[in-house]
Amino acid sequence: MNPILPLWECIPDGEPRLFGDRVYLYGSHDRYGGTEFCDYKLKVWSASVNDLNHWVCHGHSFHTLPDTDHPSSVPHTDHALFAPDVVEKDGKYYLYTYIVGAKGCVSVSDKPEGPFTFLSTYDYAPEDGGDDGIFNDVGVLVDDDGKVYCYYGFEGSHMNQLDGESMVKVIPGSLISPLMDASENQPIERRFYEASSPRKVGDTYYLIYSPRKGSQLAYATSDSPTGPFTYRGYIIDNGVDYPAGNNHGSICQINGQWYVFYHRMTNNSITSRRACVEKIEILPDGTIPPVEMTCLGFEDSLSPYEPVRAEIACVLTGGCFVTEKDVFRRVVMKVTDGCVLGYKYFDFGLDTSTKTMEFAIKVIGGGQHGKLHVMIDAPTEEAGGKEIGVVTIGLNDGVYRARVENVTGRHALYLRAEMNQPKSDWMMPFFEGRVICDVEEFVFLK
Repeated sequence: MNPILPLWECIPDGEPRLFGDRVYLYGSHDRYGGTEFCDYKLKVWSASVNDLNHWVCHGHSFHTLPDTDHPSSVPHTDHALFAPDVVEKDGKYYLYTYIVGAKGCVSVSDKPEGPFTFLSTYDYAPEDGGDDGIFNDVGVLVDDDGKVYCYYGFEGSHMNQLDGESMVKVIPGSLISPLMDASENQPIERRFYEASSPRKVGDTYYLIYSPRKGSQLAYATSDSPTGPFTYRGYIIDNGVDYPAGNNHGSICQINGQWYVFYHRMTNNSITSRRACVEKIEILPDGTIPPVEMTCLGFEDSLSPYEPVRAEIACVLTGGCFVTEKDVFRRVVMKVTDGCVLGYKYFDFGLDTSTKTMEFAIKVIGGGQHGKLHVMIDAPTEEAGGKEIGVVTIGLNDGVYRARVENVTGRHALYLRAEMNQPKSDWMMPFFEGRVICDVEEFVFLK
């Protein structure tokens, strides 16, 4: 389910790579409750292609600052690490790191999980490199003919060919800039901003990137690795009915199924970002129809009859948000009047032997009486939803239960909050914004 990693782990800017029979996720490392993007270390996670729901942590792979257990991996900087990528060439694995305000560098390992040993900063003449040598959000493509290309840039898209022997030397005269039009005359949803991630699908080259509308992941295509690249659309938007922030990720085919890896925000901030994934389709004409955010991850549906952690919500509107209480508890906080928590999708099965079932929800009381309307398919009846029951929430922490209508089939589930209204209209302003509860988890009981 989403997020795909343990819920205490924050890996944004994910670059999925398939090496052998495992999928590796390379990304930045956010800190939970952090006030800044990223960290001074990189971590690697992987999963078997035959078991995508169980990810293994391979530990720290690279550092720009020493810590208790690791020395620094670089000689030239102690700045924070952003948005890496890893490619394989001739049996070696090369890590390309973007380091804030410092020269980007290339490192190598005999194993896809690292640890990676520093090789060099990029070797280039000034006229052959964009981004002042930082190589912002670099993504790397090893083409079928062995040629190597790197794509990068902030508010402008750049590309260089790299020498395939050294993997660090920029081939003189190879700079192409811009690859895409980032000028003001482009619509904001098309304009290149950052987060370059190249992929080749058949004979078509894809550049996945973050447009100026940063909550989207857009893509452009070309019939050449050197472009020009033409905008084709966006794949996912992590700000639809959810607290928005930037987006960064890429696509990967696993067991014949294509996926988009991306991140979404927690803690009511644009930091503390967590890795998510959705199934996508690449059509014969090369287009990728946009997909919605769901709770599914690699699954087709989730079970409502097993405890569901509230924090996996893919819809959070009205001001509520996911936050961490401690290392064991993450909740949807500040559920006030009109807030909606949404979950896509549950398979309720085909049992028609009963007309009702029970809904139980564990909350932290907010000292305000209220209700949670249990809806399927949409959060309101006006939007096409159906109310199957209402659970009354009291003042205190606890588990609250209600009988609800039995449901069959596959549905989205929404919990819409309603505060008990004061009897006198003149009292209403004193109750606005009052918290009904924080939600921890829920389950349906047959």
